[in-house]
Amino acid sequence: MNTKIIFVSGGVISGIGKGVATSSIALLLKSRGFAVTAIKADPYLNVDAGTLNPIEHGEVFVLNDGMECDQDLGNYERFLNQHLNSTNYMTTGQIFKSIIEKERALEFEGKTVEFFQDPPREIIERIEKCAKKNRAEIIVFEIGGTVGEYQNLLYLEANRLLKLTRPKDILHIHLTYLPIPSSIGEMKSKPAQMSIQQLAQAGIQADFVLARSQVAVDTKRKEKIAIACGLNAEDIISAPDVENIYQVPLNFENQNLSGKILEKLSLKPKASDLSRWKIMVNDALTAKRTVRIAMVGKYFSTGDFTLSDAYLSVIESIRHAAANFNFKPRISWIDSAQIETEGVKVLAGFDGIVVPGGFGSRAVDGILTAIKFAREGKVPYFGLCYGMQLAAVEFARNVLDLEDANTTEINHKTKHPIIDVMADQKDKIEGKNLGGTMRLGSWDFKAKKGSIIEKAYKSITGSERHRHRYEFNNAYRDRFEKEGMFISATTKDGKLVEALELKDHLFFIGVQFHPELKSRPLTPHPLYLAFMEAIAQSKKR
Repeated sequence: MNTKIIFVSGGVISGIGKGVATSSIALLLKSRGFAVTAIKADPYLNVDAGTLNPIEHGEVFVLNDGMECDQDLGNYERFLNQHLNSTNYMTTGQIFKSIIEKERALEFEGKTVEFFQDPPREIIERIEKCAKKNRAEIIVFEIGGTVGEYQNLLYLEANRLLKLTRPKDILHIHLTYLPIPSSIGEMKSKPAQMSIQQLAQAGIQADFVLARSQVAVDTKRKEKIAIACGLNAEDIISAPDVENIYQVPLNFENQNLSGKILEKLSLKPKASDLSRWKIMVNDALTAKRTVRIAMVGKYFSTGDFTLSDAYLSVIESIRHAAANFNFKPRISWIDSAQIETEGVKVLAGFDGIVVPGGFGSRAVDGILTAIKFAREGKVPYFGLCYGMQLAAVEFARNVLDLEDANTTEINHKTKHPIIDVMADQKDKIEGKNLGGTMRLGSWDFKAKKGSIIEKAYKSITGSERHRHRYEFNNAYRDRFEKEGMFISATTKDGKLVEALELKDHLFFIGVQFHPELKSRPLTPHPLYLAFMEAIAQSKKR
């Protein structure tokens, strides 16, 4: 394998932006003309991210091939502007599961399976598989967690072994944090130095250090960090807070990070082309008009905090589309439980309402109230997956007068199961075969001519990613269409409903799929563009 591999680790605290840093490095190297891909390694024993709580872990991102993975894969796809696959994601659960399956099949031929030897070998095999599958010249490999934790040592060991056998092909970039305590008012580098030392204890010396802080890191601090890890000061890259995450690669490139990486990897430099990226960033930063979007959901609150990461791709898709209309979006997270206690007054003044995906019965009445408010008040509405299903329930209750209408996910005894479990999912639910068994990945659809879907895609066919177990009940199709809610898209065979649209409304649409998973900053998703265009028209009125 001739592929170059760049490992990225993080230190001091979690959540300092390893995913964005990894994405930015990958983008910069791709802009230099190299074939680049990225891998995320999650140090959890979960086999995939599908069973993780979105409040604790962030959204579950789904790839075309159905892999349920960490939200950082979304950043990789958005920055690289390319589709990834299951080889781009691994967990410790996958590693151990694969090794145990091999042991049971006697593939180790009687040898002892060693805890600290065989998992790193398995990790290296998966890196090689990813390189081959993606035909990558360079892989940027993000190691989840924080240096010093026991759980990511296996990935650091894989890094160490590769460096021993292929020293010219392997780099390590360490992202660390320099706090500015309010009581002191001075940037402190000691925590960063300690995290670099912890990395060295795992047998790895960083080739570059990305120094995260509220403001740009000064020369004095760079020199201290350089001494701590035996580097030149120019290999310490300042990574201050920015207004827009898409500024990060431009900041890195202003410090010639890609050129320095190529030099250390002995790769011939190629001219960088970030012209379209710079225009996109400038458009987002200089937008003059404000648009207010209410995001009504159930996975925002965690203690006294709001966790927007539960819907990261939706948020980014809104931003992608807004910039095309000279809008700077102000997104407000409205917990549907708040609507249940305070009423629709919390929705006043918003230009558009989005109800994203979700599961379960908690605070559903608040979502239904928000949907009714958008339908009757002619507020542009965009329902995503669960947002489509609940739009159907609200319509059935308040327009078709089916008071007991519901989804069987909430009430399996409802007289009017507007949304019901998919036929092939019933046995899986009863047998608790739940991990990785939903309708997942990319599926083709066909749209009705003249629909918002057809106009947005400029085509009657398309392909989108899914993640659900429940679907619209076809027994109610005719009644819905007779009263003004029509089926605007189905699967290619016409059996499953993919989208519902309300007649006599500027923009009221629910889709069973997740269009946000395919939106990119350089190519915003057509449905989000249509949503933003409807908002622009509504504001003119």
